[in-house]
Amino acid sequence: MYCQDPDERADLLQEMLYQLWKAYPGFGGRSSFTTWMYRVCLNTALTWFRKSTRKNWESLSLSHQQIPEPPTGPEEEQRQALFQAIATLSPLNKAIVLLYLDEVSYEEIASITGLTKSNVSVRLVRIKKELESQLKKQANSPDNVNS
Repeated sequence: MYCQDPDERADLLQEMLYQLWKAYPGFGGRSSFTTWMYRVCLNTALTWFRKSTRKNWESLSLSHQQIPEPPTGPEEEQRQALFQAIATLSPLNKAIVLLYLDEVSYEEIASITGLTKSNVSVRLVRIKKELESQLKKQANSPDNVNS
């Protein structure tokens, strides 16, 4: 979700693996390994995102592609609409909702993001409302209305 370009996504994955390898000696066991791993990867993604937004690069949008992808059914269209809506969120909210979709507990999300459990809960309620609103707007847009 932080990189639309497959090559950039591969580079980010390599950076995450490098940061995990580099940070592993400092893993003290104060949290579960997966929580620590999520935190390192999230921080790496956020740092990557901040650095990439400083560059004036503009990635190609889906409308710039020369070969359109054929529709693969309503479930795939709903999934794509959800991920497009998630992509518009702030980096922290995007991380929270992706962790939630990965079925990470509120406690772990709080530990990974540095927020309190109650703050995670409140943010998720607000994020869900925002995503629902965006999905309704997408569904009612002239491009999606069947004639």
